[in-house]
Amino acid sequence: MTDELPSGAKEMVEYYIEEEHGYLSWLNVSVEDFNKNSITLAVPYDEKLTNTTEPPTIHGGIAATLADTAGGLALRPSLADPLNGGVATINLNINYLRRASGDLKAHAAVIRAGNSVGVSEIYVDSETPNGETQMVAAGMGAYRLFQD
Repeated sequence: MTDELPSGAKEMVEYYIEEEHGYLSWLNVSVEDFNKNSITLAVPYDEKLTNTTEPPTIHGGIAATLADTAGGLALRPSLADPLNGGVATINLNINYLRRASGDLKAHAAVIRAGNSVGVSEIYVDSETPNGETQMVAAGMGAYRLFQD
């Protein structure tokens, strides 16, 4: 079994994010990597996404949104029909580990994809206020898989 997706799958997800999903487009989400069992999404630093701290830090809700989206998209290739099926969040648990002050990257890996429920593990990295890239959040999501 290969980890490769069909040709054009990454581009299709990028198109959906950029052209059809207003919130993810507004956040400027991009697809860094995508295969049958994992995905990496990124959000570039933007002042509109920061808390009013000094130095500015990225609001935790942005990391949670990125983690939730990555966790769900990582499961989509496991659907019987990835294009017409659906994924909806059942539960999302995010643990914030440290402040983020730069670009965010969420790495999601499928833990299990059943017939109706899937689980993904998600890690979010960012540049921290001290200039290092470190894990800033870790989480796990459970998602309802619609096999339409």
